[in-house]
Amino acid sequence: MATQRNPLKVLVVGLGNMGRSHALAYHNNPGYQIVGLVNRTKTSLPVELAEYTYFDDYDSALKTTEPDVVSVNTYTDTHADYAIAAMQQGAHVFVEKPLAATVEDAQRVVDVAKCSGKKLVIGYILRHHPSWITLIDEARKLGGPYVFRLNLNQQSSGATWQTHKQLMESLSPIVDCGVHYLDVMCQITDGKPVTVRGMGVRLSDEIHSDMYNYGHLQVIFDDGSVGWYEAGWGPMMSETAFFVKDIVSPGGSVSIIMDSGAKSDDIDTHTQTSTIKIHRSETTGDEANTFVHPDSILNMQDEPGHQELCDREQAFMLEAIATDQDLSRHWADAIKSLQVCLAADESIRSGREISL
Repeated sequence: MATQRNPLKVLVVGLGNMGRSHALAYHNNPGYQIVGLVNRTKTSLPVELAEYTYFDDYDSALKTTEPDVVSVNTYTDTHADYAIAAMQQGAHVFVEKPLAATVEDAQRVVDVAKCSGKKLVIGYILRHHPSWITLIDEARKLGGPYVFRLNLNQQSSGATWQTHKQLMESLSPIVDCGVHYLDVMCQITDGKPVTVRGMGVRLSDEIHSDMYNYGHLQVIFDDGSVGWYEAGWGPMMSETAFFVKDIVSPGGSVSIIMDSGAKSDDIDTHTQTSTIKIHRSETTGDEANTFVHPDSILNMQDEPGHQELCDREQAFMLEAIATDQDLSRHWADAIKSLQVCLAADESIRSGREISL
């Protein structure tokens, strides 16, 4: 692995759950040197981060610290402007998903990255997870067309519900988390998404009237594959079947089996796989017509946790800079998954199917 001669100066913007985790990843990686932390309001931090310079204004922090890398972990509606400002000042950018609040803004960020020659890495954490990499590989071996059955519901209360309400000031649950799982779908099938349909409902008076906290999308691909994704946030959500990760094809199915004791508001459960079950559809064809292959169970209990995955993301960022990696496919995939989720949001609000 290539290494930098000198640590890269990094400015971390946004100190919510993901921002703190990424800041710890930079703190623990000798390839980085944190030169500043930015958050609009003072917030509690892990002891490892307590001594770093703290700013409450992004523009002044950017000018003062002159970073090599800016890590954008704020709410989605600021992603595009913050990322562009950083690249225009000469910094590489890591930005949490979704890349932007609109496809047009996402393309604007990518265009600046292309013109500036700066590296732009989007926080698709599942791409760095060995178990999800295995899931995708095993599904591709089965061959399409595919049926994708995916969800991530969160029964949230207290501080977590407060965070969800703040997130819903700028985007819906099916956009915020859905980009991960649309990205997984698109990595498994070589087909292109062509139509999207969505439905959603507002289940709480605590969120503003034009937002919904439960959403469901259906997508059709040009190879005949179909998929759905479901996401709901709030104290009313059920813990039953909150985590469904199931991929079906003519060749069989690949499924994630979650630990029965997992809780939907535990951030580690959002990436954990526990076990992967592989079922093959081939039968003997005789009178008994039984299955040729027994189901396979892959034990994933030693998989990396949330913090280690953030560490891996920032190691990838460092490697991309050091080796001048071509990230154009990474950018195209990020825009494609965002486009599908935003089309589902448009479908919910318009009541019609959206062609892509």
